Amino acid sequence: MSPATDRSAHRKARALKTTSRRPAKELCSECGLCDTYYIHYVKDACAFLNQQVEQLEVRNHGRSRDLDNERELYFGVHQDMIAARKQSPIEGAQWTGIVSSIAIEMLNRGWVEGVVCVQNTPEDRFQPKPVIARTPEEILAARVNKPTLSPNLSVLEQIEQSGLKRLLVIGVGCQIQALRAVQDQLGLEKLYVLGTPCVDNVTRAGLQKFLDTTSRSPSTVVHYEFMQDFRVHFKHEDGSTETVPFFGLNTKELKDVFAPSCMSCFDYVNGLADLVVGYMGAPFGWQWITVRNQTGQEMLDLVMDQLETQPVMSEGNRHKAVQQSIPAYDKGMTLPMWAAKLMGVVIEKIGPKGLEYGRFSIDSHFTRNYLYLKRNHPEKLEAHVPEFAKRIVGQYKLPE
Repeated sequence: MSPATDRSAHRKARALKTTSRRPAKELCSECGLCDTYYIHYVKDACAFLNQQVEQLEVRNHGRSRDLDNERELYFGVHQDMIAARKQSPIEGAQWTGIVSSIAIEMLNRGWVEGVVCVQNTPEDRFQPKPVIARTPEEILAARVNKPTLSPNLSVLEQIEQSGLKRLLVIGVGCQIQALRAVQDQLGLEKLYVLGTPCVDNVTRAGLQKFLDTTSRSPSTVVHYEFMQDFRVHFKHEDGSTETVPFFGLNTKELKDVFAPSCMSCFDYVNGLADLVVGYMGAPFGWQWITVRNQTGQEMLDLVMDQLETQPVMSEGNRHKAVQQSIPAYDKGMTLPMWAAKLMGVVIEKIGPKGLEYGRFSIDSHFTRNYLYLKRNHPEKLEAHVPEFAKRIVGQYKLPE
């Protein structure tokens, strides 16, 4: 049913959303769908009410992932992977600016008329403000990740109202699954999806607790990331970088800071995007690019002449480290800082790198999330956990 023929349902949905709780309740990731009249489709579209990654893979990529191929088991349907960085980085970008560059090229060449991305409010650099960018300047204003739950899809109503027909959407897994489920209702001629990997988002209050607990100067943090060297890297206003080893984080204090939706998510790698740009499968200092389909390849081709590239690599063995991390996280264990720094140095030298680090991260989060669902939402466990995630979790011994 198209938007043009669904006005009555939209009006009813608009009235409903102002008076009802969000259907996913505590598992709501605040993707923004329920803030629009497309809430009418939420029971089918929401990643936490109707997990349908495998079906949507077939619809958007032409097939589902090959579960007997370890790369696809972990990283989803893809036709190519590379490590890359811009030869001339964009000033102020979190990495080198590959995502922003692709979006700007698509807009400048007329491939799209708008780009759904996330700026921040004037009052708070970490408070997300979803927009439909129409100029390169508006795209650049959205550079740098906002590590908080963001209602990107709240702008969907503006798409129909503005008459846009060619659109690029930049988002994370839960947003993209909901978008893919309703994309045929948007009246678009062409939709492009540029994804980023995502794990462990927080509310704005949760972010503040993390910063206050972890950083030496919470008020000056510009951005941060959990990096491949097993440290959290904080960038400060004065340009300085602060690093904190994973193993020195106050796990007991921070254990409950992550959103329940993130604790229930198994789409870390954004399996439904056309093209995914992240970092976890690349060497330190590089970005990891996954091309899922021909549309994604065409998007990447726009900026290939701006990039330095190398093949993806994989080194080390993650299994022992993952198995040891499961009870450590479960019990909220934190090492003294001197021991955490020492362990970080050792693991950086001999631990998993490249794609193996990506698998380490996926294994660690999938086992944690499986336990969270089993304990808090056992009724959802069977239907909500995709088959690929069950296979990954099945490699490890979990506590009760």
